[in-house]
Amino acid sequence: MKIRNIAVIVIGLDEEYQYNVIRGINQYARDNNVNVTYFAAFPGVVVSKKFDIGEFSIFNLTNFSYFDGALLMLNTFSNSELKERIVSRVRASGIPAVTFETKDYPEFYDISIDNFKVMKELTNHVIQVHGAKVINYVSGPLSNPEGRTRYNAFLSAMKENSLHVDERRIFHGSFRGYDGKLAADDFAESGLPLPDAFICANDSMALTLITSLRQMGYSVPEDTIVTGFDDSFIAKNSSPELTSVSRPLYESGYQACDKLCRLLNGENQPRSTEISAAPVYRESCGCPRSADEDIRENQKQTFSRLERTNANILTLNRLTAGLASAETTAENMDVIASVLNDIDCEKFCLCLTADWQEAFSPKLPPRDPNVYCDYMTAPLIWERTGRRSVPIFKSSEMFPEPPRTGGNIYYFLPLHFGDRCLGYYIITNGNFAINSLLCHTLTMNISNSIENIRKLFHLNRAMEELNRLYVIDPLCDIYNRNGFINLAEEMFRESVRKGESILLSFIDMDGLKFINDNYGHNEGDFAIRQLAEIIKACTDTHGIAARIGGDEFVIFAKNAGQDAADALADRFNHALAECNLRLQKPYLISASIGSIVNIANENDTLYSMIQRADDKMYEIKKFKKSARKSEAVSE
Repeated sequence: MKIRNIAVIVIGLDEEYQYNVIRGINQYARDNNVNVTYFAAFPGVVVSKKFDIGEFSIFNLTNFSYFDGALLMLNTFSNSELKERIVSRVRASGIPAVTFETKDYPEFYDISIDNFKVMKELTNHVIQVHGAKVINYVSGPLSNPEGRTRYNAFLSAMKENSLHVDERRIFHGSFRGYDGKLAADDFAESGLPLPDAFICANDSMALTLITSLRQMGYSVPEDTIVTGFDDSFIAKNSSPELTSVSRPLYESGYQACDKLCRLLNGENQPRSTEISAAPVYRESCGCPRSADEDIRENQKQTFSRLERTNANILTLNRLTAGLASAETTAENMDVIASVLNDIDCEKFCLCLTADWQEAFSPKLPPRDPNVYCDYMTAPLIWERTGRRSVPIFKSSEMFPEPPRTGGNIYYFLPLHFGDRCLGYYIITNGNFAINSLLCHTLTMNISNSIENIRKLFHLNRAMEELNRLYVIDPLCDIYNRNGFINLAEEMFRESVRKGESILLSFIDMDGLKFINDNYGHNEGDFAIRQLAEIIKACTDTHGIAARIGGDEFVIFAKNAGQDAADALADRFNHALAECNLRLQKPYLISASIGSIVNIANENDTLYSMIQRADDKMYEIKKFKKSARKSEAVSE
């Protein structure tokens, strides 16, 4: 039987809604030998548009043609442009897709929970049972189908109960917990009387709102009612216990995966599937705790979460400390691998763009920083049985090692620095990504460490170049005065200690001014470079050559006698003649060389020897000038 491969597109993993839907999807996958691959981002972690662009890069990786079908949790997206881009790519791929909580895409199948009916029922309860007349509403984003449906349900209940909706009492949030504080601040700044109730579009906003109201001196439910939506774990364990809406999220995920696989098997399925939800009335609206809630089970779950979080914090502390001291890619991978035994997963693959170290160099042609290049490298593939690496693979393949069995769960999470894409990592068959509140902290630590290694690499390379420029003459590509003194001084001292014979030659170019004046400075530079090449070629492996002035060069060699000096002069003059014959320039490249050979002793200095070699060269230059004058007179 063919193994089905399904892609899931989602924002966030560890939030209550996503967590429970994902549990349902994963259970179906394991029950039916289906491979499920999540592509997930965590925007909004920091208030930075560039950071969010970097998070969204993971969706550029998704190759929908690889998958048989897709589950699209578009209701978790608040970025409309990104959502439409993903929808367009799924359409173009031609694979079947199931969406959650939206009927905005008629070409796709959908599964949803009846948000309208249950939100209206909850609002009616607050009005009709508890007598609320003045109500503030804390909305989710109206661009989100769930946010829009819940808001419309609230408006419908208010209208049916002949209650006025004051726009000043509507706060438009984005489903984040922090929006609860902003809603409380907005109410305080409005100057309006305290409402009878705050109805919130989700639990996160409601719980933060209660905390903010308490800080303002208000009690819930004595002074005002607060309700949420989602019946999250924290809602059940808050004080006061939060009135909310219990939704069959696990069932929703399980049914969505079942629906998609039935479609892939050629079975007819209804275009839309709707599941019922139910309100849960608790202390925050003035109702008593529901008698059927299992307090002991909640206590066990709370303890388990605390234990897991504490263990993850210790692991991340070890990781952070280790990564801070890593200076190379290999050290970085060693540190990451050292903590993976403490993370709930069977396999961990860290994948980087093949040009991750060079991607942002000005020497290379620019590419979109938040798009993956054609090739990836996987420097770390970890399993409990050992680790390995894959030097290169195509980014269109996504996996450095293709799945070969079914029933596997993969989580793809982006690695980036700001909006610059560095790569991604894959967690296989483990619940760390959905169970741990610190999963994204792990991601950011790894991303930042990789960026630090990249910067350190470029810094070291820049330092090497600066050091090279400090000791290398840029025109002739041989040592400059600094480089010569640094190296020759050490060689000289060693020769003094050993009492060795040393050779020092001073070379001065003849006629450079004539070349510059008659043929230009570019031609003069060319002549200097040719002379430098000759000097390098004539210097044996025991010596060093340098340009120490505009047209002045030196050669220093250890353990060399007079025969070496004579041989050097012969090689040098012969090479000059060959160079002029080869180049056929309208001028001759000429130079005078003066060499001294001396047994190194403590009374000598490198500078004194250079001066003596310079004097010797000057004598030879004078002799050459006199000879030329004599030749001219004789003619």
